[in-house]
Formats: sequence, structure tokens, C-alpha cells
Amino acid sequence: MKKQRLQHWILAADLTWSVLAFSSAYLLKFGMKWHGPAGGSALNFIPPLVAALILWTAIFCWMRLDGFRHGWDIPAVFSQLILGVGFLVVLLFAVGYLARVFVSRIALIYFGALLFLGLLLIRFLVYRFLGSRYVRRTSKRVVIVGNGPVAREMAAKLASHPEMLCQIVGFLASADAGPDSFGIPTAQALTVQTLGIVDLFRQYKVDEVVMALPRAGLAEVVTLVNHCRKEGIAVSVVPYPYELYLSKPQLLEIDGLPVLQLGLAAPDRVEARWKRGLDLLLGFAVSWFSLPFVFLGVILLLGKKGGPLCREIRCGQAGKPFLMWRLNSDRDCSEVPTHERILQHLSITELPQLWNVLRGEMSLVGPRPEPPERVKHYSDWQRQRLKIRPGMTGLAQVHGLREQHSSEEKARFDLQYMMRPSLFLDLSLLLQTVWTLAARVFRLPSLSAGEEITIAALEGRLPHAHSTQPGAD
Repeated sequence: MKKQRLQHWILAADLTWSVLAFSSAYLLKFGMKWHGPAGGSALNFIPPLVAALILWTAIFCWMRLDGFRHGWDIPAVFSQLILGVGFLVVLLFAVGYLARVFVSRIALIYFGALLFLGLLLIRFLVYRFLGSRYVRRTSKRVVIVGNGPVAREMAAKLASHPEMLCQIVGFLASADAGPDSFGIPTAQALTVQTLGIVDLFRQYKVDEVVMALPRAGLAEVVTLVNHCRKEGIAVSVVPYPYELYLSKPQLLEIDGLPVLQLGLAAPDRVEARWKRGLDLLLGFAVSWFSLPFVFLGVILLLGKKGGPLCREIRCGQAGKPFLMWRLNSDRDCSEVPTHERILQHLSITELPQLWNVLRGEMSLVGPRPEPPERVKHYSDWQRQRLKIRPGMTGLAQVHGLREQHSSEEKARFDLQYMMRPSLFLDLSLLLQTVWTLAARVFRLPSLSAGEEITIAALEGRLPHAHSTQPGAD
């Protein structure tokens, strides 16, 4: 089954469930009465139902709500569906009001709740189906050529995207390459001559070879590709250099010559305005909600040397330094009181940064700011993350990257976020952050025993490709 066909089946299942959810909402509101609505009948709900089907098809395609996005991650799927269904219900209210069509508000709320639960169940069933033995038997058997960070990241992405219908058989690397851990089970290492590679592929029934080499090895690649083509084995190539972030690739063909065109993702003024508006609106609301927690943290830290609050120098947009607020709790200390561990564990220590958001020095969503002594060691592609305002949370944080992870690891996620910024993505990441914090609440009892908890331990994210420097936040 191809990925596009699977998307069509998921959309068809969504629309089918939409009809059932609308019918169930009518029954919950009016019961088994044909003339339940005042001054009308059940036929009054036909236009809103048709509008719902058309609108959901558009929302599904626009927001890509098939579940593939971010690798079937539960918090991501949950937050995307919440936003999509909420947007649909708001549009139905607006269309009904403008068209002066009577639609019961309670019935629409019932419809939204039932629709969300059904859509979540559909994606859960699809995910289980993709992991079934039947699908694994029909999946392509893939070998990844390479043993470095690019190969590891490629393996992690394929493993987290079962809709690609790929089963990783193993890795192929030169004999002088050192051993590496790829985070997934592989067969026992074998040593073969170059001429015996094709025989090895035939033995393991390999369907496709993915070139994920850190540097272009022209002679070796051409030889291997030629051998694979003769055996009918498909070949895919991760273009070198891989660190081509903040570019939108487009494959062109000029008289048979393939050209990978890299378009720059230029900053959008409209995007900057709505992002700043979202920061002010939600930042002000969250500030009032968080005041009791910050006040409690201040009381608990009154005895700290230097006071309960502290300011740390961080690099903001364009590398401009600013003072970032936080509660004065030692993150690098191995022995801290239980109440400080709880404050750190629930990220209450970071809530004072809402003041930085309101001042315009930070955003709610964006790359986490790092100190100048770390920024000065950035590579050129890492430095691109300084093109936008730093954030309190971001794509790297919801994927479990924290203090113990390198700046390079976090930069990969941050630059992916900068490639396709949108209001929908920002709201989705905020909801995923709430999900993560809620999950930590259930782990609070273990803190009393002195256990160190991190997001990575909670979420079990992808294996990481680099470990050069410890991160900041």
C-alpha cells in the first residue's frame, strides 16, 4: 500500500466517522425525534453535515492530519487533532451564523467531542495495522549505506514512520569504520569483499539501498549503484552535504541532468506579526495563570544565596545578548532539596521567562536561547537558529532534548521548525508542551526517592545523532 493511498483511506474513514458522529450528536440532543429541532426536522442538519465534510477535507489536507507528521507521536497527533476539530467546530458556528441556518450549539459540541475521539481511534488502529505482521511481511527490506550521524538519523526516521513500509535489514559501511550504535537492533556484523556485496543483498532479500554517506564517495557510490541496478534493487540517496537547513529543496531536470535547487526560507513579516500577537495574547493570559506557581517558588527559594530569582545572559535574535529570568535553582547540582527538584521537574523555574516574552526578547515557541560562550562555538548552519527570537519551548524540547544534549542536536530540530513556521505548528507545540508537563505530574512520587527525571526518559524519543557539547536548556 502506497503512502498516498493510505492517506486517502484515512480521509475516507474520517468522513465516514463524521457522518456517524453528526448522527450521534443529533440523537444525544433530540433523541429519536424526527422533528426535534424547533420549527424544523432532522433535515435541518443536512447542510451543516455537508459543510462539515467539505471543511474537514480542506482542514485535513491543509494541516496534514493523517498522523504521519512527526512520526506518529502521540502528543503530536493528539494536539493536531484537537486544533483541527476545534477549528472545524468554530467554522461551523460561523457558517451557520452567516447563513442564518439553525444549528444547535450543544449538538455541535457533542459532534466535536465524538469526532475527536473517533479520529484519534482511527489513527491508533492505522498505526497498529502498520505494525502488524502482515504489513511487515509486505514491507521493503532496506539497507542503509553509512555508519555515521546521517545514517543513524535516517534509520531513526524510517523506524518512526511505519507508513513508509520499510524494514531496516542492516547497515553497510567500510571495514575500517569504527563500531557505532544506531539505536535499533541489527544483524551481527559481517565482513565481505566489495564484489560480494550484491550476493549479501541477495541473501538478505534486500529491496532498496539508502545512501546516507557523510561525504560523497563518487567511485564507490557509482559502482554500488550499478551493481544494485543490475539486480533490480532500488537506490535512494540522501544528498550531500546533509546540513542544508533553512532551504526548500526542489528537484529540477535540465536535459536529463538532475539539479537540486535550494531556495532560501526568507523571513515573513506577516508571520512575524501574528507570532508577536500570539506571544502577547497567550503570554499575558499564561502569566496570570502562572503567578501563583511563581509566587510559591519564590517563597520556597527565599533562603537561596542571591535571592529567589536570577538573571542569566543569553543570546537572542541576531545573537543580541539579553538577561533571561528564571527561579534561582541550581540545575547542575547533583544534590538539591526535593522541593527544588519538583520546581525543575515541572519547569516552574522557567516561568519567569514569560516576562522576557512580553518584553519581546523571547517568544513562546522557538529555539531555546543559549549563553554567549556556547554560541561563539556555533558552526555556520547552527548560527542560523539565531535568525528568529528564542522561545520558552520548541520542537527540540517536545522531542525530549534538554541540558544533557548537544547544541547541534537541538539545532537540527530548531532549524526544521524554522523551515515551515505556522500558527498551527506553534499552537500544536504549545499543546504538546502541556502534554509533557502533565505527564511529569504523574512522575512526581518518584522524585521523593531522588530519581532524576528527564523528558527523554518519559517520552523515549529518537536516538540522537550527535553528542558534541552539553546543551543549555
